[in-house]
Amino acid sequence: MTSLILASQSPFRRMLMDNAGLAFETEAADLDERAIETALAAGNPTPPEIAQALAIEKAVNVARRNPGALVIGSDQTLSLEGRVFHKPADMAEAKTHLQAMSGRTHSLNCGIALVRDGETLWSHISIAHLTMRPLSGDFIDRHLARVGPRVLASVGAYQLEGEGVQLFERIDGDYFTILGLPLLPLLAKLRDLGAIDA
Repeated sequence: MTSLILASQSPFRRMLMDNAGLAFETEAADLDERAIETALAAGNPTPPEIAQALAIEKAVNVARRNPGALVIGSDQTLSLEGRVFHKPADMAEAKTHLQAMSGRTHSLNCGIALVRDGETLWSHISIAHLTMRPLSGDFIDRHLARVGPRVLASVGAYQLEGEGVQLFERIDGDYFTILGLPLLPLLAKLRDLGAIDA
């Protein structure tokens, strides 16, 4: 079997792949995501296209250092009415993220790619739509105080697999996409490529 590398240090992505019984290694990509987004901006890409481009770039970056390995790159953007959100820099920015999303529906756009020796063998975009219930400023303050700096690890300033689920009134989409790794299409492609047992 080909060696499989996840181009990410995300504990959530690692957990999903571990739980699926995959044998893999992890290695973080070494690239400036904001610089890549800036370069992409000239082509006026959609938020899903940005996620897909970043997923491919991450996989290509790690594949360069690992000849012959099959590298999985994944990236996620959060978009709300055309605005793309990034991971909050601090708790104050986390609060502004939650205030902006309160009572509205945003999209989590997850791009995923498989790369070997510089060649993109496959890429895919999966999108989930999440509707946040109306939140008062006081509730947001109490929520962030309870959850703490863990929210800074997520583009939306929440973790749906934890207390963040309390922020929502409706979710349309795949759970794995929300956690940042569209697992079902990935597993199907790995089977197609003979990289895992079919």
